[in-house]
Amino acid sequence: MSEGQVVVQTVGLTKGYRRGKTTVAALNGVDLSVGKGEIVGIVGPSGSGKTTLLNLIGGLDTPSGGKVMVDGTDLSQLSATELADYRLRKIGFIFQFYNLIPVLTAVENVELPMSFAGERADERHRRAIELLKTVGLEARSEHRPEEMSGGEQQRVAVARALANNPAIILGDEPTGDLDSGSARALMELIDSLRKEKRCTFVLVTHDPLVVEHCDRAYSVRDGKILREVKSQNPGRLGQESSGLDGLY
Repeated sequence: MSEGQVVVQTVGLTKGYRRGKTTVAALNGVDLSVGKGEIVGIVGPSGSGKTTLLNLIGGLDTPSGGKVMVDGTDLSQLSATELADYRLRKIGFIFQFYNLIPVLTAVENVELPMSFAGERADERHRRAIELLKTVGLEARSEHRPEEMSGGEQQRVAVARALANNPAIILGDEPTGDLDSGSARALMELIDSLRKEKRCTFVLVTHDPLVVEHCDRAYSVRDGKILREVKSQNPGRLGQESSGLDGLY
């Protein structure tokens, strides 16, 4: 991890799910640190615990053991109401299938988290337009999702994820529904946000292209981090180390 502020830290993180009379371990002692302005990838086969890890960092689920600290907050100490506020203000989410509200325009979709946070209408509209400009979609602000390409919809989703200035942005297969050109454009956008705004990203992925743009990537299997994939080039995984075959 690069030197500087630690935004995410998990210590001995475990998560088990009851299936009948048995408990299945989804995570088994995960230690992870993510610094401000980093892009960290989580890779591994289906059922390895990747999405469970993302859900625990995002406050969407609670651990069976261990600790999750985000931006200095111990999530285990938060009430249900405080966790909801944490998800709203501290976390931005990017999903594989965009999860935009179909009846809302691009600018209205970006305004939505700010509306939930109680921001004034004029201020949230101003910031939503500014964010759409940041992701290159200011001209599409009044278009609804059905009027935009998949790549454009995912850029709106990135703008929405940034709406409340979150400490971290979590992506669950963010390029999974995109063609290669749109996926590359999205990762270049994420890389620019990291450089220009010091945004912090944790991305679950099967996509080698995403891994190429990460500062670090971790191979996860059977609920454990197997190893870190190290880059030969500082700040970016090298081409030789980015193939996912080596991560499993």
